[in-house]
Amino acid sequence: MKETDSREKILIVDDNKQNIEMLMELLNEEYRITAAVNGERAIKMAMSDTPPDLILLDIIMPGMDGYQVCSLLKNDDKTKHIPIIFITAVSEVMDSTKGFSLGAVDYITKPFHPPAVKSRVKLHLNLKRKQDLLEKYAFIDALTEIHNRRSFDKEIINKWKQANDTGQPLSILMIDVDNFKEQNDTYGHGYGDEVLRKIAIAIKKALRREEEFLARYGGDEFAVVLLGTGPENAWKLAEIIRANIDSFKIPLSESINGAYLTVSIGIATTSDQSISAQELLTNADKALYLAKQNGRNRIEKT
Repeated sequence: MKETDSREKILIVDDNKQNIEMLMELLNEEYRITAAVNGERAIKMAMSDTPPDLILLDIIMPGMDGYQVCSLLKNDDKTKHIPIIFITAVSEVMDSTKGFSLGAVDYITKPFHPPAVKSRVKLHLNLKRKQDLLEKYAFIDALTEIHNRRSFDKEIINKWKQANDTGQPLSILMIDVDNFKEQNDTYGHGYGDEVLRKIAIAIKKALRREEEFLARYGGDEFAVVLLGTGPENAWKLAEIIRANIDSFKIPLSESINGAYLTVSIGIATTSDQSISAQELLTNADKALYLAKQNGRNRIEKT
């Protein structure tokens, strides 16, 4: 099958090729199947850019056994969420406590009972799918459908570490909707929600690089983390964001003179990581406060 195949991917790990062939024949109509005949190869495949959704892992193998493979995968952030089902022979002494303590989710026994294998595989793939959705939406703001504050708190640390490791500059834009409370009080929360959705769209429209991370920071405040962006380019991006929001022409309450909703933006940059991620964020907040103090609808930097 081509890599564009959208079916879920299962990695079978067994030193017995006959067992691999039997499981492939049993599962390949519903799933994409890959296989490894030893633990070392299995770990490489699991840590690749196209990891499996589920691993069927033989316990008794020469060299690295299934318990060791499971332990290594469960102790790595990249692979710890992949469910592992152990394969074992009925005649073998099965220490289920050990397997579950290492992070395995289930066992299947040899000789294989096809309905049982299929049902267990389907069960654990369904559970993984639901868990993946829960984790995804735990980091998404339900109103604007962009990253939320929880996601931002995690990402700012990651981006700061990347900048520190690579020597790249790191900038933050703090964006606040001007006079939002007054508009919300006048037009109601439905209006306010729609404004926030439009603001999120306007900001996203300005972002072009993978290193540019947008989140709803809280209330009517948004944050953009810019890895590899110095103060000059951060300012240019802030101007584009402000222009995008102006183009939406969201009317202010009682705007007899045709005034429209605006935003204020604060910028902070570090080029040598001499300050912490929290200090960088504090500086961006100070710049935003200065923008508000100096009349709103403007950009300031520290």
